[in-house]
Amino acid sequence: MTGAADGIGLACCETLRREGWNVVMVDVDGERLAERASRLGAPHHVVDVTDADALSALADALEHRDPELGPIEGLVNSAGIVQKPLPPELLPLAEYDRVIAVDQRGTYLSCVAFGRHMAARRRGSIVNIASITGMRSVPLHAYGPAKAAVIATGECLAAEWGPSGVRVNTVSPGYTFTERVRRRVETGERALEHMTGTSALGRVVQPSEIADAVSFLLSNRSSAITGVNIPVDCGWLLAPSWSTYGGLRHPV
Repeated sequence: MTGAADGIGLACCETLRREGWNVVMVDVDGERLAERASRLGAPHHVVDVTDADALSALADALEHRDPELGPIEGLVNSAGIVQKPLPPELLPLAEYDRVIAVDQRGTYLSCVAFGRHMAARRRGSIVNIASITGMRSVPLHAYGPAKAAVIATGECLAAEWGPSGVRVNTVSPGYTFTERVRRRVETGERALEHMTGTSALGRVVQPSEIADAVSFLLSNRSSAITGVNIPVDCGWLLAPSWSTYGGLRHPV
């Protein structure tokens, strides 16, 4: 599990641990990772997903030299960073490059590092975390395209590794009430009503709901599913187009 120290990644670790998975937690934030891993009783490794050599070394070690954890049966790529909704002329190129490097390239590098072992063994499941912002036009000119690329990467790798018995799927979260989002709502940086008012269900997603979708796609319960992208968004993708007709019809 990359991006395991916080947010959706941490929620996935908690759910998978409860379901009996041996979870290896990976994150670049060593201090936070150590605390969360200790709480869950899970092994952890500090790795930057932009470092291809470090990812490959970790995959090799888990696959061949750790009899308690290997071989690798599943991979969840949750590592990612966000950006401010700036106009493109005000978005620093360094910030753009960093988002692409972590969110898009980092996901691909992780898939290759771990997926090659799964393909060689002819079994395994990969779940990548993208975003609904990769499916619609949004003022996130690095993050949105990076997440769209994550969705496309999942489709490409699903076809590439399908004959080898490896499934690759994607989950696209909607606005999810992680600890980071909660803090931004409390400080006034984000308006909760902007997130809840544009979804069919009228609420935000809970991290555990993303984890449930990830768990399903990672497990044999989805053994015939590969190459799909599942939005978990409380109906955010559905609701905005209804504004042309006066908005959603709420019950009286």
